[in-house]
Amino acid sequence: MPVATAVQPSPAATTAPRTAPRRTRVWALAEARWAAAATVAFLVALPLQLAGAPAWAWGPLYALAYATGGWEPALAGLRALTERTLDVDLLMIVAALGAAAIGQVMDGALLIVIFATSGALEALATARTQDSVRGLLDLAPARATRLTGDGGEETVATAALVVGDTILVRPGERVGADGRVLSGVGEVDQATITGEPLPVAKEPGDEVFAGTLNGLGALRVRVERDAGDSVLARIVAMVAEASETKAPTQLFIEKVEQRYSVGLVAVTLAVFAVPLLLGAELAGALLRAMTFMIVASPCAVVLATMPPLLSALANAGRHGVLVKSAVVMERIGQVDAVALDKTGTLTEGTPRVTAIRPLPGAGLSPDALLTCAAAAEHPSEHPLGRAVVRAARDRDGALPAVADFAATPGTGVRARVGGALVEVGAPARLLPGDDREVRSVVGELEESGHTAVLVVRDGVPVGVLGIADRLRTDAAATVAALRALTGRTPLLVTGDNPRAAARLAEEAGIDDVRAGLLPQDKVAAVREQERAGRRVLVVGDGVNDAPALAAAHTGVAMGRAGSDLALETADAVIVRDELATVPAVVRLSRTARKLVVQNLVLASVFIAGLAAWDLISELPLPLGVLGHEGSTVIVGLNGLRLLREAAWRRAAGRAG
Repeated sequence: MPVATAVQPSPAATTAPRTAPRRTRVWALAEARWAAAATVAFLVALPLQLAGAPAWAWGPLYALAYATGGWEPALAGLRALTERTLDVDLLMIVAALGAAAIGQVMDGALLIVIFATSGALEALATARTQDSVRGLLDLAPARATRLTGDGGEETVATAALVVGDTILVRPGERVGADGRVLSGVGEVDQATITGEPLPVAKEPGDEVFAGTLNGLGALRVRVERDAGDSVLARIVAMVAEASETKAPTQLFIEKVEQRYSVGLVAVTLAVFAVPLLLGAELAGALLRAMTFMIVASPCAVVLATMPPLLSALANAGRHGVLVKSAVVMERIGQVDAVALDKTGTLTEGTPRVTAIRPLPGAGLSPDALLTCAAAAEHPSEHPLGRAVVRAARDRDGALPAVADFAATPGTGVRARVGGALVEVGAPARLLPGDDREVRSVVGELEESGHTAVLVVRDGVPVGVLGIADRLRTDAAATVAALRALTGRTPLLVTGDNPRAAARLAEEAGIDDVRAGLLPQDKVAAVREQERAGRRVLVVGDGVNDAPALAAAHTGVAMGRAGSDLALETADAVIVRDELATVPAVVRLSRTARKLVVQNLVLASVFIAGLAAWDLISELPLPLGVLGHEGSTVIVGLNGLRLLREAAWRRAAGRAG
């Protein structure tokens, strides 16, 4: 027997606030606290040293910076040595101690601070990713109402549900498991799974997903997947798996660092040992070896890379784009393919009345039809109803009073407006008989990608409203700019229906449309592009986009309406919700990467020249320090050019 739609919402569903996902605080991380202590000690000691204060004033502060910032990498490096691996962090600790041994205490402390800060940022990024995955799991309810064989009810943990169980989903509750509706009619907000902007009508035979939000109707659902195999659980698994696939790039960097570290240590030892074997004094040999370690240390290379990327990152941040790291800033410029979500990304993400069609003979103007429908919808909380009310108020703001309001899930609303009974809702439910004229108007609107809403007065259809999500004003220009940057038109990936997707894609200038996609389908579309040898940039905003954002070469989330998981999973966030900033950041990243190459060449020339001088002849320590620090200053200033406002204007202008 069907469940009556009069079932009341569960108290837990309507009164209990949802707990926001816990976010790891920066100061909760030991790495951040140690890095902060080292930085503060360094920043206090440096001006004292430069001001000519006695060594007892600034020496202990530098020692504190060494100890607080260096003990963890030193310990990790010593552990790596026990596994016959030379850790690059240990090399930096040795270089810092070597610098201190020959009087260059400040240089060594700066090395310590740089590497301690880098480790803290890496730890924070890892912790925030784990937080976001835990937050996604909170979407699934912890308990569900299971129907027993004798017609009773029992509350059980959703993890205890098995395939074949029947659960009752009351109004306002989240669905406890993936399954199929056995009885009942309602509308389910499943934007977290499919990205569709509007609730979807559900009736017997329709599929529902765990974690989606039921509307007014009550549903009896037969469980078809275990909790661990639900679409929501698979999203969690895919985010974790896709995040791990980015590790090979890190492994490559570690291999380069390992070889450089081994080579530098070997050459430093040779620079120390060979003169001793030839009869040189111990102090002179040690000074020469430490000079070599300082001039050959990668400080200049590190600073050659970071200032351009960090300057680009800061410039993008000033213009509403939060890029989460310098590594991400570099990766953005490497993309050669783009996949765009539809709802909330290409579109505004808010349904709007875009067509008003009074029927011949109804005697209503478009404004009168809209006002009539809005009056009936005014007490409703349905997104379509709110869109109708908003459109009417945008025109004149005045709505007549209503009486006898009632809402029927899956059908629409009815109310008395000015003495007439007005019904507003789904044409399939409200249309009396086979009215070809009305069906023609409805079909025309639906073919163009609209959701059709029929207005009936005293049993007679008087008009049809078309509701659709509106394309962003900068969408077409953004698509054209991305096409120019990558050499190919962006791909549209959406969980929305094919007709709505095709309409929006045509307006935006996109010809490759993938519609009706679940999260795993979006990931498959990204992987398909990657198998073709492309580095894909994905732009999205919903929970359903998170796996694709994680799987992509680079993920960008729309920040204003973006889900917590999308914002955490993405590599960059568009805070001001301006889609046109995507191509601008791509171009800014490419400019930064060019400066990185320039700086690396310059830094390598300085390091190679100074190291060769020390090997072939005898490089005076002051000159070595001057050359080393001078190259660092030059490449640093070159990178800071991207902080200027002109750099962003050029990037945005070229991006269209």
